[in-house]
Amino acid sequence: MSNSMTNIIYTLIYSVPATLIAIILHEVAHALVSYWCGDKGVRADGRLSLNPLKHLDLMGTICLICFHFGWAKPVRVNTRNYKHKKLDFCLVALAGPVMNFIVAFISVCLMYLVTKYSSGSAVASYFYFLFYYIAALNIGLGVFNLIPIPPLDGSNVLLTFLPDQASRFFAKYRNYFMIGMMILLYFGAFSNVLAVIQQGMMNGMCQMVLKLFGHTVTGGYV
Repeated sequence: MSNSMTNIIYTLIYSVPATLIAIILHEVAHALVSYWCGDKGVRADGRLSLNPLKHLDLMGTICLICFHFGWAKPVRVNTRNYKHKKLDFCLVALAGPVMNFIVAFISVCLMYLVTKYSSGSAVASYFYFLFYYIAALNIGLGVFNLIPIPPLDGSNVLLTFLPDQASRFFAKYRNYFMIGMMILLYFGAFSNVLAVIQQGMMNGMCQMVLKLFGHTVTGGYV
């Protein structure tokens, strides 16, 4: 089988389901926390739904599958009904990355369970690597979104701690920051740092899972 065909099959059976899970739950988390904070508009927009069509941006999804960075349709939030505007807005921004980390940890737990209780079949092997890919992709997406540069979630967290003048500056030049971010990504400006953080978090989660299930931690993957 040619390398190109192998890559296509790999994308279909691992990348696509992992990408859908990562993006949909990330966006639903934003909408859900905003809803809890008093924003009822997210329900009307359909952003509390698990329907992929409500969340996916076509080009952003293709980029995430092919280049491991991308974007979804942004959740439109209305802060007027928030009781504590800055705090609630910060919680909404953090909800997406936190959800990604939760999904990643659950996936690592499932990797362990597949390893422990499976018979080594081809089906078990598929699910092991699927859960690994879900964990890795969710960690990567969560860490990437915490970079404090617009339009990423980290910038919205940062805005809650900045004075109003600085917030207006970020809002005014948001589109320029977005272009700059795309250029930086194209040249791999964050690749090495993000890879180190991603690997460290994956190893840390694996060690936590081993402790959770009563194993002595010796490092490495479950």
